[in-house]
Amino acid sequence: MSKKRGLSLEEKREKILQIFYESQDFFLLKELEKLGPKKGVITQSVKDVVQSLVDDDLVSKDKIGTSVYFWSLPSCAGNQLRNVQRKLESDLENSKKKFVELVDKCNELKKGREESDERETALAELKAIQLKHNELKEEMVQYADNDPAAFEAMKKAIEVAHEAANRWTDNIFTLRQWCSNNFPEAKEQLEHMYKEIGITDDFDYVELSPAAIQICAVGDEEGNP
Repeated sequence: MSKKRGLSLEEKREKILQIFYESQDFFLLKELEKLGPKKGVITQSVKDVVQSLVDDDLVSKDKIGTSVYFWSLPSCAGNQLRNVQRKLESDLENSKKKFVELVDKCNELKKGREESDERETALAELKAIQLKHNELKEEMVQYADNDPAAFEAMKKAIEVAHEAANRWTDNIFTLRQWCSNNFPEAKEQLEHMYKEIGITDDFDYVELSPAAIQICAVGDEEGNP
């Protein structure tokens, strides 16, 4: 035979309220603790159940002399429930207004972040800088294979090209930062575009190739016998 299920808190509250409604009288806590078991609420639970009803304004209490009395009338409970209903309706109305305000604010924030000529111009400039960067890298390779007669010119050209390449690299980093700051919502599109034009995660400042370093070193030795 299965064990009988105990009452839930809400069921206990209903049972205690029945005591008040049926008698429409005033009770001491010890009296309620005696009446509770007759409704299926064990004595040890009565105090907590009554306090929960007091907290929800479904039961009133007052101290008369040295004793604390509890009471609740059906009409009082009805009034309390109507007050709760009005409060819930008011909270619902405020929530609806807040929702409308948030929707309006969201729409306002979207303004000015659409596709624009300014954004397209910035992306075009970024692509042009990357192309120039690649041209300078190719130019440095060509200088490495130049003839001895133009050795000094090659050395200077390497230095100029190296500085120019890294200057353009600085420009690329600056432009990427500008795009990130001004178009945060387009982060994924920008990253996709960077990869398409060759700006990958390992994009960095240009380092001289071993051949170029050797040319510069030889040039310095010849200039300082």
